[in-house]
Amino acid sequence: MTNQRHTKTVVVTGASGGVGRAAVRAFAARGDRVALLARGRTGLAAAADDVVRAGGEALTVPVDVSDAGAVEEAASRVEEAFGPPDVWVNNAFTGVFAPFTEIAADEFRRVTEVTYLGYVYGTQAALRRMLPRDHGAIVQVGSALAYRGIPLQSAYCGAKHAIQGWNESLRCELLHSGSQVRTTMVQLPALDTPQFDWVLSRLPHRAQPVPPIYEPEVAARAIVHAADHPRRREYWVGASTAATLLANAVAPGVLDRYLARTGFRSQQTAEDRDPAALVNLWSPADDGPSGHDFGAHGRFGPQARATSAQAWASRHHMAAGAAAAMAAAAAVAVARGLRNG
Repeated sequence: MTNQRHTKTVVVTGASGGVGRAAVRAFAARGDRVALLARGRTGLAAAADDVVRAGGEALTVPVDVSDAGAVEEAASRVEEAFGPPDVWVNNAFTGVFAPFTEIAADEFRRVTEVTYLGYVYGTQAALRRMLPRDHGAIVQVGSALAYRGIPLQSAYCGAKHAIQGWNESLRCELLHSGSQVRTTMVQLPALDTPQFDWVLSRLPHRAQPVPPIYEPEVAARAIVHAADHPRRREYWVGASTAATLLANAVAPGVLDRYLARTGFRSQQTAEDRDPAALVNLWSPADDGPSGHDFGAHGRFGPQARATSAQAWASRHHMAAGAAAAMAAAAAVAVARGLRNG
């Protein structure tokens, strides 16, 4: 039975696979009405089945988020079917694994239009429906790479940096106007998603996330929490995200040299890349000849972590702070006892 107390209208872009797929399941599990936006119809249909099985209502809307008009039309379809959105999650992206000098201009533009401008267009569509009601939460799914660029992903890193700066501007404007609409950002770590089998790559070996790797459900839990608590400006997920952002704030030059030494090797496995592998830059991978549904998970399950203590601490920062203070006080007490004993 649907829990009416929590039922919301939620829109998720990039809903057919990876983090988006895990997120729609998480929203559906509490009975939400979930609108699934993505390009691939095979993945969308499978994601809708997931939502219904989890206890939610599903609406599939095929759309390329790089098209502002199409995103607005998609938002209108959602409003007609489910009512205006309470939550809008921007998550759709694409990328290229290659040195900057090996990325063509149209490829770089495509990554930027999907990964950055797709968030802009989604947020514009959401605000047109949230601001008149003075109600709603927008979640921008980010990455540690929104603050720290790494080699071989210059187009993706540039887009995530752009999202971070633009979202800060938007947040300030909403606060200035006294609006009750909120925008927040969730910075994610490396995740076990199918993207490493469909993102355009010119690397000699198969692409992989930089360990430690987390399951997409870790990200999904953080996204749902951020949607419910959007007054927090940002959430960090994973100890690796926190460590990366803190190290970059303190010693970015040292991190430059470290990533120059390790960043090429750590993003590739020992297996040769298949030159005939699927690529989703221009068209959805799941609408290929096989019509394959990629789901939420990639091929790194044996290495992936299902939980993150840091993510819990980010969601419960007051409790975590109290626990840290108690631990520090206990440590002081123990030290005094040893000294006086």
